[in-house]
Amino acid sequence: MNEAHVTITGWVAAEPRYAVTANGHPFLSLRVGCTPRRFDRQTGQWQDDDSLYVTVNCWRGLADNVNASDLQRGTPILVTGRLRIRQYERDDQWRFSAEVEATTMGPDLTRGTVDYRPAQRSGPLTDEDRQLARDTADQWALTTPTEEEEPKAA
Repeated sequence: MNEAHVTITGWVAAEPRYAVTANGHPFLSLRVGCTPRRFDRQTGQWQDDDSLYVTVNCWRGLADNVNASDLQRGTPILVTGRLRIRQYERDDQWRFSAEVEATTMGPDLTRGTVDYRPAQRSGPLTDEDRQLARDTADQWALTTPTEEEEPKAA
């Protein structure tokens, strides 16, 4: 029960990747970008801080629902889930990857509206399912930050 639960307010930074495991469990992975804004009292304007990108993994019904929701790059969203920091080696250096195993996700309704439709649920995950999640997260880790650009303001 001592898990780090987080809520992220951000936008979809790259097209979600959807798959069904060999055991029939739906899985979806996406990148969520967050750019904190701070008010600069000296200039009287808002300033953007550095963007942070997090891999978000969705399982079973949530994966199916996110996939059916047509979330596209730039869509403002809210994500709640368990924070995981994974360590891996790349180019003879140890690196870290921030991931969230989502328990809930939805559009940010301060920026738009939604048409809600209820859905069904499925069963437990296997080790093969979790390996697929790690492999997909590693694919995100191999992309360069320039491939994950902040969407242009409308």
